[in-house]
Amino acid sequence: MKFLHKIISELLSQNSNLSEFNIVLPGKRPIVFIRQILEENNYSGFLPNFFTIEDLINDIVDQQSIQGIALWLFSFDVYKTLNLIPNDDFSEFLKWFPTLQKDWDDILKFSDSDEAVLQYMFDEERIKEWAQELGDQEDVPRKKFLNFWQNMNVFLPVLKQKLKEKNWATPGMIHEAAKAKIVDYAKTTKGNFVFCGFNAFTPVEEKLVRNLLQWNKAQCFFQADHYYFDDERQEAGKFLRSHKLWKEFNDSRAFSWIENDFNQQKNIKIYEVSGNVTQTKVLPDLFKNIDNKTFTNTAVVLLDENLLPASLDVMHEVENLNITMGFPLKNLSFSNAVKQLFYLQKQLDKNKSSYYYRDVFPILEELPKTDEDEKVIINFKSNIEERNIVYISKNLIHELLNDLSYFNLLQKADSGYHFLDILIEYCQRIKWMELDDIQYENVSHFENAFRVIKNQITPYGFEIKMETLEILINQHINSESIDFQGEPLKGLQVMGLLETRLLNFENVILLSVNEGKLPLGNSQNTYIPFDIRKHFDLHTFLENDSIYAYHFYRLIQDAKNVHLMFNALSSGVNTGEKSRFITQIEMESSHKIEHLIVENTSEPITSKPIEISKTETVMQQLEKWKEKVSASHLTTYLYNPIDFYLSKILNTSETDEIEEELSIRNYGNLVHYSLQEIYEVLKGKNLKVSDLEKSIIQIDEYLNIAIEKLKHQPEFYDKGMNYIHKAIAKKVITNILNCDLDLIKQGNSLEIIDIERRFESVDFYLDDVKKDKVSFFGFIDRIDRLNGTVRIIDYKTAKIKNLTVKIDSENRDHYFHKDERKQALQLCIYQYVVQSLPEFWGFPVETGIWSFSDAKKGVTSLEFAQGNLDDAMTSVKSLIMEILNPEISFKENIKSYSY
Repeated sequence: MKFLHKIISELLSQNSNLSEFNIVLPGKRPIVFIRQILEENNYSGFLPNFFTIEDLINDIVDQQSIQGIALWLFSFDVYKTLNLIPNDDFSEFLKWFPTLQKDWDDILKFSDSDEAVLQYMFDEERIKEWAQELGDQEDVPRKKFLNFWQNMNVFLPVLKQKLKEKNWATPGMIHEAAKAKIVDYAKTTKGNFVFCGFNAFTPVEEKLVRNLLQWNKAQCFFQADHYYFDDERQEAGKFLRSHKLWKEFNDSRAFSWIENDFNQQKNIKIYEVSGNVTQTKVLPDLFKNIDNKTFTNTAVVLLDENLLPASLDVMHEVENLNITMGFPLKNLSFSNAVKQLFYLQKQLDKNKSSYYYRDVFPILEELPKTDEDEKVIINFKSNIEERNIVYISKNLIHELLNDLSYFNLLQKADSGYHFLDILIEYCQRIKWMELDDIQYENVSHFENAFRVIKNQITPYGFEIKMETLEILINQHINSESIDFQGEPLKGLQVMGLLETRLLNFENVILLSVNEGKLPLGNSQNTYIPFDIRKHFDLHTFLENDSIYAYHFYRLIQDAKNVHLMFNALSSGVNTGEKSRFITQIEMESSHKIEHLIVENTSEPITSKPIEISKTETVMQQLEKWKEKVSASHLTTYLYNPIDFYLSKILNTSETDEIEEELSIRNYGNLVHYSLQEIYEVLKGKNLKVSDLEKSIIQIDEYLNIAIEKLKHQPEFYDKGMNYIHKAIAKKVITNILNCDLDLIKQGNSLEIIDIERRFESVDFYLDDVKKDKVSFFGFIDRIDRLNGTVRIIDYKTAKIKNLTVKIDSENRDHYFHKDERKQALQLCIYQYVVQSLPEFWGFPVETGIWSFSDAKKGVTSLEFAQGNLDDAMTSVKSLIMEILNPEISFKENIKSYSY
């Protein structure tokens, strides 16, 4: 810590008793390092007093600071009494006041008069209105903005007066009040102040420092470098160059210090990295090249706080690690669950009869739970997924989740106050569960926040809507972070850029050195335009860029090894553009810079086809499979042998997922089940015109029965795409019935023999001596007799293809080894099965497919252009033998698509 060492050496040379000094710092973090330096110097006296400059100004003013929720509530109470138009409620008020308050604090800190700025904003809007024909409509944006600043010229002066009556002050008001007291304070104070490492001052801070200098009660130590100080183009030296021109720095008091460290030899490497998290994967390789394995003089600076978890994952081998940055509360699962809880309450205000499943599932997944809760949740989800319930009735929620320990959180709260009580009680209870440290801190933060909000709101007595509470909680979540504890004096330091102030490291590693991260750029959340900010000397994004530029150059000026990484991929708000500070170093500095490109080397999950050999256990399972073989098993194998292995050998099945829009599979089931119900009534009789006409009239009834079989809610089909799918299904069913009706009207005889005919134990021999066999089983959708010919009909949602079979001696053994011939394979098996059943002996048999995609066309029959059924079954046998062959592994069939 070169700069801090230099300050301590200078102060000890002035006075061996450092308790005479009041050391003023930009932040509190350097204090622990100063104490370490004093210990290294064997200092045995009393320690100096330490202040931040904010602490010092607060002491001068002696007013109680008010911020955050307390300020918002008090301000709204004042706003309410003024009866301004529009008279916003608290939730609307919170949408604009926090931003306005920051602007107001800026005005109070940097301008001579806040009233002058507010009047200027109002006058500018009046001029713009005068220049435009706005009419009398109050909702015109320009008119709204004019009314807003008119109201603020009334509201903010009254708010300031009311705060003063309570001896409360915002940060801006504290600065304003300090202006009048600084001269007297500098004159009367007995303190000896040392200002260390400052860069930019507010006008009040500058006035304080300069007045103390004039009375010889202060000294300043700046950490500047000739590289950016001497060059007027370098924004990093903007404020320091201005400070050097103070009249307080003269022949008798030098401007201290300007070093020449940046131009000393450095090893600078710039990494163009493909991906945000990929940057963290580079860290272990960098650590290997650092000689000091305690990493005491190494800092990892994260310009994107979201990279902290990924960075910690790759640092597990670092023995001593100190994290000097908070982990954002908003990134933790409990925080997300709390957000969802408030959103759910808001939705329950709108929909009092049911719960949308997507509002409930994330809460159940992310809130801490007991083992009993876990069982309740598993049962609940399986019920909802099986029945595909998108909107869950309150009765069903109560029935399935009543035993959940936090069920009261999912019910509509009587009021905002009541809901806060429930949340506080819940947080108290779950802290006794087995939580990891971060989750425990997360819950504790929220318990405290709920208590603070309730305690702050209660004295005002006004109604708190759920929307208002949601905004308050979201403001809290977005602004709070969990602090880590560590050993700051040894080991690797992980920090944000602002935490590096006054500190120096030999090895510096910066991640996310992207434009928009460093500097932040023009991303100020403000109601005051850039030109007005410039006019009243308020800070703009340009000043903020200069501040960040200084922190960046100051950090690397003393470093020997500098590693700068940036994410080169464009995604979301990230443009993939490196920071202009990197470009400045590349073009303007004399350093030789090494450039490296880091690609994301993660291999695709399916880099090569999965292959599973047929072990003894697998062969045993296949022997069991031979007892019940269906045509769909064989078509599954043709599509992908691994799917066959998973479903038939491991007996796995796909998990149920809730469909908000009817899937192709369930659309097919809807038509299929409806037809089953229709023809079940007509089974065993020769159809008449009246039978089918009656069925056509009753299609809606049969569709509703099918919906019940699917375990879907009727309202699932009431609107949107599902309404259209149901209408299409009705049209398909109508077309099928009309096809049968036309056949009868044309004088044909049509008899429905069976619907969903189950068959099993139909033997198919694999050898000539009839010892090795498989047994077919399955369901035939429809068997009818048309003019004496038995028809085996299979319903398909897909289009029909390759039902013309061409088998000869050359292709017989492998004809059905192709996925595109699976429909013909299935029909051949059905024909084999039916011809083996005694009841159909002596009748001509046809097999065919009735496709829902072209229902008007009717049944498309299987045809043998070459070969016959025996040849087809020889090919089927070959396919079964391949499945049973222990030498042939199950190998994944990767589909390739051409465009």
